[in-house]
Amino acid sequence: MTSDPMHAFFTLHRDLPREGPGEAADIHWAAALASLPDTAQMADVGCGPGGDISTLLEVAPKGHVTALDKTAHFIAAVRQNWQDDGRVTVLQADMARIMNRYDMIWCAGAVYFMGVTQALDAWRKSLKPGGVVAFSEACWFTDAPSDRARALWDGEHPGMTNAAGIKAQVDAAGFETLGTRCLSDAAWEGFYQPLEARIAALRPQADAALNTVLDEAVEEIACWRAHRDEFGYLLSVVRPK
Repeated sequence: MTSDPMHAFFTLHRDLPREGPGEAADIHWAAALASLPDTAQMADVGCGPGGDISTLLEVAPKGHVTALDKTAHFIAAVRQNWQDDGRVTVLQADMARIMNRYDMIWCAGAVYFMGVTQALDAWRKSLKPGGVVAFSEACWFTDAPSDRARALWDGEHPGMTNAAGIKAQVDAAGFETLGTRCLSDAAWEGFYQPLEARIAALRPQADAALNTVLDEAVEEIACWRAHRDEFGYLLSVVRPK
């Protein structure tokens, strides 16, 4: 069977524990910085397969998570895993149209679909008084990245900036930054190691379109391991001024 590029991409990005770098410690840090109550109402925006839901419930065990994503098979996976837990609501929805109000909107690596300023502008109305947005965003750590790193991110995120640029985008939305944290190597490997296993499993039967997607993922992983000092993800916890 021949696959088109989008079908090939989602063939790779199935049955993975998460869709981007992250670890439980990131959520615990954000919750502590925000003084999140144990009854917090939280939105997991662009939740993917739901890799952060269990930790969100750890930091607010009496709270509730509304997990939303527009991709049907991610939502199906989340529903299968959380359908019996009354603390979790799962919605197939556009991240630009969040309903209800939350103590924390959590967005792991997906804010670039909208842009930082645009996302914060859209989400302001969905925050309770004192509520925060915690988001991770790809970030340059150097003003002179290698050609290899630049080629990777020019294709994936051409608007990528540095920490000062992210803060300026937050400021432009009328939010203040409570704190920032660079995602650790463990957060990256927690995404890439399962991805590598998925690549190896798919490779023997891959057609041309899927092989292209697999090759791109292999290069992404190799580029990060070789140039991790040049780029990463910055986790920011912000709230309206």
